[in-house]
Amino acid sequence: MIQLNDINMDFDIKQINERQRVILSFFDFNIELSISDVFEKIQKDFSGVSKLTIGRDLKRLVECNFLARKGAGRSVVYTLSPKYVLVRTIDTEKYFTKTQDERVIQTQFNFNIFETLKSGVFTKAEKEKLEVLHNKFQTKFESIKSDTLTSKEFERIMIEFSWKSSQIEGNTYSLLDTELLIKENKKAEGKTEAETSMILNHKEIFEYVLNNRQDFTVLTLAKLEHIHSVLTKGLGIPRNLRKAPVGITGTNYKPLDNVFQIEEAVEKMIDLVNNKNDFFEKSFLCLVLLSYIQPFEDGNKRTARMTSNAILLAHNTTPISYRAVNEVEYKKASLLFYEINNLSYFKEVFLKQYEFAVENYF
Repeated sequence: MIQLNDINMDFDIKQINERQRVILSFFDFNIELSISDVFEKIQKDFSGVSKLTIGRDLKRLVECNFLARKGAGRSVVYTLSPKYVLVRTIDTEKYFTKTQDERVIQTQFNFNIFETLKSGVFTKAEKEKLEVLHNKFQTKFESIKSDTLTSKEFERIMIEFSWKSSQIEGNTYSLLDTELLIKENKKAEGKTEAETSMILNHKEIFEYVLNNRQDFTVLTLAKLEHIHSVLTKGLGIPRNLRKAPVGITGTNYKPLDNVFQIEEAVEKMIDLVNNKNDFFEKSFLCLVLLSYIQPFEDGNKRTARMTSNAILLAHNTTPISYRAVNEVEYKKASLLFYEINNLSYFKEVFLKQYEFAVENYF
């Protein structure tokens, strides 16, 4: 059983000394090391250090929540703390130089993730930044006295969100063609019916959520299934929770394939989200966990983005259009969470896109 302290997401490398930082560098995802293993490795850089000192170093790293201790007696080993795994900085360029078959990953769904996420996902600095941005949006929004101007801005966000969210899924509509389709119902030449429907489905659910935003202060399975059913309408995708396995291109991570476990995971996610006080955490957790669980046969990431925005709207802040995100980088952020439960890159995407929304709308 891993010993894990109740902590927040602030990991200050200044809490530990140079030797302890070197020890920390020996660990990676799914690596377990004993005191003897660490003592052997550290000789290259600190040849005069004693095994007793290494034991004290490991204790310090556990106290600071960089490492977790597992086992007892002679069988004690150390591994990265699950919460440090969530937020440690990953060199994404280096990570993705390896093929999906070469990467060391967690191939199965991790049910412990809900417990790990209970104490928070954002650092103190990230929370402060989000609060400043939210207050800036509130000031801008309240200064607009015209309902017409407000409606036009929400329409602009809806058009750009419909375009970008669809583009992430491989839709080839341009932003201008998306605007013509939504405003004038003009289908772009050379586009499939499925691509056209995907755009219009985004429009329909965005408008529904905007007009019923207070319904999303509390999340339920029925609300998730409604968002999904509208987003996938006319695309031949079954409604409700899937009863068959699904695969994800570009990774060896395999989502749950048992409908009862899928339902359990969704219920745990809903409970986690509803018990959070911070609406930014609620929004972000929907974004990452719905994508991770993959509860539907298709349309999961679309549902995640729209549900995330529904929560932002319910708490009177701007939704995110994702207009400025690179779709390849968005997918990389998703894969990092699927494969090693690391949130660092996904948080970066979320923070940057929320900041973009505050600075560019209203």
